Amino acid sequence: MAVAVGILSLLTLLLASYIIFFQLQLRNINRQLDKRLAENTSQIVSLELINKELNTLAVNINRCLKAEENLRLESIREEKHFKEMIANISHDLRTPLTVIKGYQQLMEKWTLTKDQQQKLQTAQKHADELGRLIEQFFEYSYVVNAETIIKQEKINITNITAECLAGSITVIEGNNLVVRLGETQPVFASADKEMTIRIIRNLIRNCVQHSDSDIEVQVSAEKAAVISFKNSVKNPSNIDVKKLFDRFYTSDRSRSKPSGTGLGLSIVRLLAEQMGGSAGALLREGVLEIRVELPLWAGRD
Repeated sequence: MAVAVGILSLLTLLLASYIIFFQLQLRNINRQLDKRLAENTSQIVSLELINKELNTLAVNINRCLKAEENLRLESIREEKHFKEMIANISHDLRTPLTVIKGYQQLMEKWTLTKDQQQKLQTAQKHADELGRLIEQFFEYSYVVNAETIIKQEKINITNITAECLAGSITVIEGNNLVVRLGETQPVFASADKEMTIRIIRNLIRNCVQHSDSDIEVQVSAEKAAVISFKNSVKNPSNIDVKKLFDRFYTSDRSRSKPSGTGLGLSIVRLLAEQMGGSAGALLREGVLEIRVELPLWAGRD
């Protein structure tokens, strides 16, 4: 009896040891997976326990991880190819457009009938619009491809916003719009001045393109330095706020008015995020608000 109890106790001890060792191996698997996620490595899962089922599990986990890694690398290659394609298309379009504009300028010197002059003006208008679209392609390809050196410094975004609006007043008034800049104390952000100017110009361009009323602009200091553009829009039900910052997203499919490339707000978000900020949109009662947040200046003068 004593021998049987001893053997049973030994078996129980061995079984308990095996279970503990088994749990340690599972913990080791979890630790390796956590490390892989945290450090973004491609290290495989390894085991020290000789167990057929557990080893099979490890093999299948590694196969899944390898497949996921291959998909990620393929996605990176496709994204790089897409960005290069955008840059090449932009470059290829510029040359024929320059030739078209050159011939249009020559035609202005000819003696034309009134009808011919109107047709030429229409052609010039569409050529100018095409030029603006191509410039957006260039800007987007530069933002996503260039290794930008960000000069984070103290900038007065209140003044910069006012200067950009003043510089665009001809375009704004030419589209029968009025812009109202809310009065505020100077707001200082920690940001790159040139990148911030490009953000504001893209916001102005977006409003001019899609606004159905006057434009309200506000600069404020909250948890971040905030630049806000508000305007009412036609057919608000056609706008998907969650997709506004996606590249090539356009809500206006009307052929009577150019809908743009859908890259302006995508550029805004990319630039804001590169400076440690963010961009978002709200749509309430037909009024669209685009908000860009940049880090507040926290240094000493």
